Amino acid sequence: MAKKSISQYVCTNCGAISPTWSGRCYQCSEWNTLTEQVEVNTSSVSTAGTALKPESVKTLVARRTHQRIASGINELDVVLGGGFVAGSVNLIAGQPGIGKSTLLLQLADKVSAKHAVLYVSGEESAHQIGLRAKRLGAGKPKLQLATSSNADDIATTIAGGQYDLVIVDSIQAVTTTSVSSATGTISQISGSAQLLSAAAKQTSTALMLVGHVTKEGEIAGPKVLEHVVDVVLQLEGERYGGLRVLRGVKNRYGSTNETGIFEMEDKGLNPVANPSAALLAERQVSDGSVVLATMEGSRPLLVEVQALVNRTSFGYPKRAASGIDLNRLNLLIAMLERRTKLSLSDQDVYVNIVGGIKISEPAADLAICMAIASASRGMKLKKDAVVYGEVGLSGEVRHVPFADKRLAEAKKLGFVGAIGPNLKNFKKPGFHPVRDIRSALNQFLEKD
Repeated sequence: MAKKSISQYVCTNCGAISPTWSGRCYQCSEWNTLTEQVEVNTSSVSTAGTALKPESVKTLVARRTHQRIASGINELDVVLGGGFVAGSVNLIAGQPGIGKSTLLLQLADKVSAKHAVLYVSGEESAHQIGLRAKRLGAGKPKLQLATSSNADDIATTIAGGQYDLVIVDSIQAVTTTSVSSATGTISQISGSAQLLSAAAKQTSTALMLVGHVTKEGEIAGPKVLEHVVDVVLQLEGERYGGLRVLRGVKNRYGSTNETGIFEMEDKGLNPVANPSAALLAERQVSDGSVVLATMEGSRPLLVEVQALVNRTSFGYPKRAASGIDLNRLNLLIAMLERRTKLSLSDQDVYVNIVGGIKISEPAADLAICMAIASASRGMKLKKDAVVYGEVGLSGEVRHVPFADKRLAEAKKLGFVGAIGPNLKNFKKPGFHPVRDIRSALNQFLEKD
């Protein structure tokens, strides 16, 4: 019986599958994102295959594995878990202009000192890449460059086994002849990624793919792209100035709790040895300024939280946030009005995380609340200390992990201590525990 082809429609934004086309995706509510994809019905069991030959896990563990390929960039090696694994497929994504191609050309040049590296570009000409290489000072003999948007040609080159690392910029720009759809569609991205992945794993070649992102910051294309690859990296930060943060979203060979911090300079992206000192270098102590001890993965980081509170000129007060979630800010403002004596219903509130850093962990709550209160009353912190802790809707200051690391980072940068949640067994010199937001404001804020 012949296999029957079935058409289904896949959302390019979230990857949801629908049996029929509609103008709006039922899952993410985006318009005009459903594209047709042909699936082959394999309901009948086939006996034409060959029986598998399983191996003992004990044998695999005892077998000697390939050594990792060091990238030559310490911050990147930390995020990868020690370097590139032979045969691994890695994906890096980020906003346009954030520095993906710059970082990868630097990476290719450093790795080519000991290994054969191929950089394939499907978006830029050889002349354009040559200009960037000149600016970055790249050009080692083992670094080869090719320009192609044909995934079949790239896969054939990888299958030759001549290279230890291959970089493809980008997966959305390449196409395979086995799929008839246009460049950048779900079928093309999925087919090209699987083709290149199979070639890389057969020859134990480390493969790095560059991925585009949507306007919401998600990786463009089908969700299967993230499932096919072994490692997913996300490069974040302000496009114009500030620091860049490299996060591990997925890693089959290491932890996803590690981050790398870079700074864009004339010679490319350079690792920041002491990001806390760089972020606080130009800080001016004033009302509305509080230093937050946050965590980027397993690394403590000190950032300045700035707040500005003004009487509103309109009937509805404005709230604006840069570097934190606006919904979280609105929640904390409502909590402050209910649990303290602050009156913010007729005040515009602006909160900024200095340096272009985006904070998502709840430990920033206490610092944000104290910065808002400081700006509202024109007061400063009594002690030269960092602040951290999650704040509940009842005003209680709740426990957050890595208190030791936060306090150690604060003392390394010259701060007297830290203000944080009250812990039973945590009694360190310079640590000032608080139970709720009201006591924290009364105890540690004073007039200028």
